[in-house]
This record gives sequence, structure tokens and C-alpha cells, in this order.
Amino acid sequence: MRYNVVKDANKIINNSNYLIKNPQDNKGKWSILFGNNNPICLELGMGRGSFIIEMAKKHPNVNYIGLELDKSQTATAINNIKNQKINNLKMICADAKDIVNFFGKEIDTIYLTFSEPWPKKQDEKKRFTNESYLKLYDRIFKKNKHIILKTDNKILFASALESLSAYWYVFDKVSLDLHNDERNIENVLTDFEKQYFKEHRKIYYFEASFKG
Repeated sequence: MRYNVVKDANKIINNSNYLIKNPQDNKGKWSILFGNNNPICLELGMGRGSFIIEMAKKHPNVNYIGLELDKSQTATAINNIKNQKINNLKMICADAKDIVNFFGKEIDTIYLTFSEPWPKKQDEKKRFTNESYLKLYDRIFKKNKHIILKTDNKILFASALESLSAYWYVFDKVSLDLHNDERNIENVLTDFEKQYFKEHRKIYYFEASFKG
């Protein structure tokens, strides 16, 4: 799925109350920014924001932050919530590699929803489930670690299972066909997933945790 370039993306981003322009200034202070001590969930690579927006609406007692590097996609996410007031939602336009500059030990859950799979062996360090990223997550999670992943890519899914297993995560739930799974697994669809559902693609899912 290709995304269109959004005209005036910078202007849209800079004029939004949802976009945190200097996230490093809120390190260790996100609860103050949200005005409560509710759990904070972070989606890396939110795309056009359909998942994180719907989750925030569905769970008003949980705080959500969507991070996206691409300005056009971030601007689209902001446009998708124009004239709406969602108090438990914030967005960051930045590189995921910089998350340790934005957060202290404040994050309860990290969502990886249809992340770039980087299927070639030489690119595996770029995957959000690579050990290099897991080490970053260690620095922003609260005491317990909690990662939820969805993807249609077998290579990413297999490597993620291997990487997190080696890092001593425990898989609480695993599904090789999420849309046909009879268990009660909450599933808010992303933009990619809506298209994949029409194409009858299998969606791979896991929920992993590590109690420190």
C-alpha cells in the first residue's frame, strides 16, 4: 500500500495540538502531560493512525502515543481526527531509534502493527523486533515489558518469535491466522489490515511479556 505525499504536511503537523513537537522535553513527564497516571501505550510506525486513534477512543482510561517518521503519514493521521477531541492521544513525528530521548521508564505496552518487515538478511537490524531495538525498549518500559505485534509477513513474524524468545520474553498469545482465531483477541484493524482482510491474507499475531 502506497501513501500519497500530503501538501503542507509541515504546516498541518506544526498546527496540531495532538503533535508533540519537542518530545524530549516530556521525558519522565508524560503522565503530567496527559494529566493522569493511566497506563501509557506506544505504537511505533503508526502510519495514518487508524489503529492508535481507534484504540484511544475505545479505551479512554489508557493513554496512547503514536510515533511515525514520515511527515505525510503523520499529517494524514492528524487530518483523520480533525474536529475531534481525544484527550488520551498524542503523536510524535520522529525516528523510533530516538525513543530513549523521549521517554523514561514510562511505557506499559509497545504496539508493532504491520511494521516495515525488512525481509533481506542484511536489513534485519532495522526490524523493530531486532535485539538492538529490544534493548532500547528496556530503557523505556516500566518494570514489566509488554509487546503486541501484528504482521502479514512470515519472515518478520518468524524472526520476531526467535528474537524475543532469545531475549527471554514469554508469548502469552500467538495466532497464525488472527482473523479466523476463535479466541477472544481484541483486534482493531490498521489501514493495511483492512486491505489485507479483503484479500483474505493471513495475519500473524503475538502478545509477549517479560516480568522484571
